[in-house]
Amino acid sequence: MVAALGASFATSCANSPSPQGAAEFRAAKKFVPTESGIRMAYFEAGRGAPIVFLHGNPTSSYLWRNVIPHLAGLGRCIAPDLIGMGDSDKLPDSGPGKYNFFEHSRRLDAFFDATGVRRDVTLVVHDWGGPLGFHWAMRNEARVRAIVFMETFVVSQNDANTPPFAMQFFSRFRTSEAELDVLSNNTFVEAVLLRQFPSMSEEDRAEYRRPFAQSGEGRRPTLEWPRQVPINGDPADVHEATLRFLGFMSETQIPKLFIRADPGALILGGRERVPRTWPRVTEAVVPGRHFVPEESPNEVGRIAAAWLSAIEG
Repeated sequence: MVAALGASFATSCANSPSPQGAAEFRAAKKFVPTESGIRMAYFEAGRGAPIVFLHGNPTSSYLWRNVIPHLAGLGRCIAPDLIGMGDSDKLPDSGPGKYNFFEHSRRLDAFFDATGVRRDVTLVVHDWGGPLGFHWAMRNEARVRAIVFMETFVVSQNDANTPPFAMQFFSRFRTSEAELDVLSNNTFVEAVLLRQFPSMSEEDRAEYRRPFAQSGEGRRPTLEWPRQVPINGDPADVHEATLRFLGFMSETQIPKLFIRADPGALILGGRERVPRTWPRVTEAVVPGRHFVPEESPNEVGRIAAAWLSAIEG
């Protein structure tokens, strides 16, 4: 399979899809209702078996704009905006804990049903899209064809396997000072995302800022995500779910593509050894730290397309 992947990748390198502009991408979005009429937005391209792209924090489906064109000839590419993010609706009565992992998971279940994502599903996941995708796959294994993952959570977060700086980073967001900072200054977007891309176009920067233009509760999703990282077992329900879906990933025979970022951010310091032990996993490397679909979209798209073509061939 590795040889076939390399050959297919080399063949595809000759053509790079044109970048998708923010206005064009946004205008093409569709909407479906979830619980209580709360709508989720999504971008769609191609036809055939579903290929679902799940983003994390603090991005949106826009993260995948230059990856999707590489796979649109292989299936129905669907990239939702998680609830409260991108162009999806904000939740009413927002406050601490409102945008928790299980709220997102329930909404995603409803989204899959509403868009007819029922079988032969390929999941392409990044950041918190990984836990959401792994959790869905665990509960719907017979419906999953393949999983492509990058820069996501592959181990539980505890003192034994998490660097001190990472523990400090996630723990900081549980303080009242961090809450004020994120909700007032849009810190997760400005410092965690945009500061990593000094040469990013103003159009792209504006698109990532736009969903969180309203200060206060409009930015709550970006704060709640780091608070959902289960540090030494807290939150307990997310910790337990993490242990279950990571156990599932270590056993399931679903074909997997591990796109490792070099130098990376979440999957480094020996953590890369964990997914290498999972069954039926292929590894590929692309340049990048954390936001690899933004940093190396053509590499990610070509590798994923070549791998999917190879496993189907």
